[in-house]
Amino acid sequence: MYHIMSENEVIVWTKDIFLQRSDFKAESNPAAFEDSHSVIKYRFTWTVNSEKIDNDIFFIIENIHLSVEFFPHLSWFRISQDTDSLLKHEQGHFDLAELVKRENLNALQNSFYGKRFPTRGQNEDQQKQFAKEDSGRMIADKVEELENLLEKRREEYDSATEFGENTVKQSEYDSVFQKLR
Repeated sequence: MYHIMSENEVIVWTKDIFLQRSDFKAESNPAAFEDSHSVIKYRFTWTVNSEKIDNDIFFIIENIHLSVEFFPHLSWFRISQDTDSLLKHEQGHFDLAELVKRENLNALQNSFYGKRFPTRGQNEDQQKQFAKEDSGRMIADKVEELENLLEKRREEYDSATEFGENTVKQSEYDSVFQKLR
C-alpha cells in the first residue's frame, strides 16, 4: 500500500503498510555508523472522566490507544547501501515497535483502568483541566518507559541480525513480524 504525505506527516503502522525507499526523506548522516536510521515513536490518545465522591473529585483514565508512528523526514538511508535487505531490516524496526506495543499495551492500560486519581485545583473547571494535564503526563511517563524498552529491543535486533547482514537471524525475526499481519 502506497501513501502520500506532506512535510510533517508520519506513517502509522498498520498490517497493510510497508515502508518504501521514498519514505526515508532525511539526509544520511556521514558520521553515523549505521547505513540507515528509522525514527519511530509511540503516540497515545485517551479519555479522562471525573467522578465526585462526597466532596472530592477524582479522575478516571479510559480508552488509552497507542499507535506506532514512523517519521520519514527524520529517517534516512545511506545511498551507497540502499538494498532490499536493508529496507526489509528497517521495516523490521517498524514491526518491532508494533510487537512491543502489543506485548505491553494491556499492562500499560491496566496500570490506569479501574482506578481513581485525586484531582487538584480550586474549582471544578480547574480540576477538570488539571485532570487532563495530569492524566496525560502520567500516561506519557508510561509510554516513555515503553519507548526505553523499545530502544533496548531495537539494539538487540540490530545486534542479533548484524543490521540485517545475518540473513538467518533476520529471517527468524521476519517470521515473527509476519505474524503481526
